Amino acid sequence: MATGTASFKIILGSKSLARRNILTEMGYEFTIMTADIDEKGIRKEKPEELVMALAEAKADAIIARLQTAGYQEKDAEPTLLITADTVVVFEGKVREKPSSKEEARRFIKGYSGGNAATVGSVIVTNLKTGTRKGAWDKAEVYFHDIPDEVIDNLIEEGLVLNVAGGLILEHPLTLPFVEAVVGSADSVMGLPKSLTEELIKEVL
Repeated sequence: MATGTASFKIILGSKSLARRNILTEMGYEFTIMTADIDEKGIRKEKPEELVMALAEAKADAIIARLQTAGYQEKDAEPTLLITADTVVVFEGKVREKPSSKEEARRFIKGYSGGNAATVGSVIVTNLKTGTRKGAWDKAEVYFHDIPDEVIDNLIEEGLVLNVAGGLILEHPLTLPFVEAVVGSADSVMGLPKSLTEELIKEVL
């Protein structure tokens, strides 16, 4: 839906630059609020359950902040809150944001010549009606060998320390070494477009 015709407002509950860019590409205008939750305090057995629980917790935290600030949905058009979470699954293990440069290096070295999966969730909450819909999505990324020099440059720059599994698909240093993506690239980047559109329709 193009910006001019949207009959609702959007709050994106994320500080992810990739998610902002994707939502902008989808033609939406939005404001940003961050949840600032303790993500490590939420643990689940399966990656699908983990990303759903994290996106739910982010939505709850933002709604609580809005209520504390005295927010009320007075406008005729509803406000939709979009929250999301992504983890990387590598050799059966869940990877969140690297805790250090050393861990980021180990993560990226592991992808070299191999593959990793991403599991991501999207939750859309209609703040006017309270309706909430969510789902998860999965994609796989296959890599050529990534030279050590490229890995060093990625670590030095530091952006990889802020993303799940230290994996930035669209990064100019990483992109040349991506052999194939099974699923959608926007899913790997943290916000699957078609799923997000679907959930927006459902809560409206």
